[in-house]
Amino acid sequence: MLERVLPGGVVIGIDRDPEALGTAAKRLQGYGQAFIAVRGRMSEIAVVLDRLGLGRPDAILADLGVSSHQLDCADRGFSFRHDGPLDMRMDPDLPITAADIVNGSSEDELAALFRQYGEERYADRIAAAVVRRRWHGPVTRTAELARIVEEAVPSGARHRSSIHPATRVFQALRIAVNQELDELAAFLSAAVDCLRAGGRLCLISYHSLEDRMVKAAFRDAAKECTCPPRLPVCVCGRKPVVRILTGRPVVPSEEERRLNPRSRSAKLRCVERL
Repeated sequence: MLERVLPGGVVIGIDRDPEALGTAAKRLQGYGQAFIAVRGRMSEIAVVLDRLGLGRPDAILADLGVSSHQLDCADRGFSFRHDGPLDMRMDPDLPITAADIVNGSSEDELAALFRQYGEERYADRIAAAVVRRRWHGPVTRTAELARIVEEAVPSGARHRSSIHPATRVFQALRIAVNQELDELAAFLSAAVDCLRAGGRLCLISYHSLEDRMVKAAFRDAAKECTCPPRLPVCVCGRKPVVRILTGRPVVPSEEERRLNPRSRSAKLRCVERL
């Protein structure tokens, strides 16, 4: 992106993870003032842009969800493949960890969480297994939680699925800890207004909850008249704010999925500001 906007352009990188910002700043230091690293949440995009005083951007790209660095660092507690503390905070200053939710929620609350944010079919069984395990002490490690989930899911379902049984539960906890869907909703309502006319907004999502929100927001922004069909003429005067550029989401090629398996579920959707 920096190579495309230079000379004269600027790329602003916003992230709430100080480790990610530090890595990016180090890697891109050769670009000087053309790269600006800002610690913040995606929902704060309008505030960040106003503070920098650089005007309306030509393009905004949001890469949602967890990063490979976060997954690969056991101490961050995002992955069931690496044993670590049950943390999952993208911003280490957040007050609540995944362990707090796992050990402090009722069985009904856990089941609802796994069902809503993980779309987990066996949410009730898993929540019950977690609560039973808590009788012996708090659940504090990622490997321990993964084992509880794996044992709670029926063996037939484990063998039929192409993903680890704990995938959806870990996703649900991560979303809850970081309030990811609330952040996304706030970002979607602000980002289009930040763009200049002709500017483009692109989002890469990695699971159906995110993608449905992005798709719905883009469709709503692209709507014209919202009057009831029974009215003979439009009285709302609504005009579309964006033009949708991706009728269907752009997905990784077979070659990209082979080289980078973590890209397999990625979907890119884009709109242009009118």
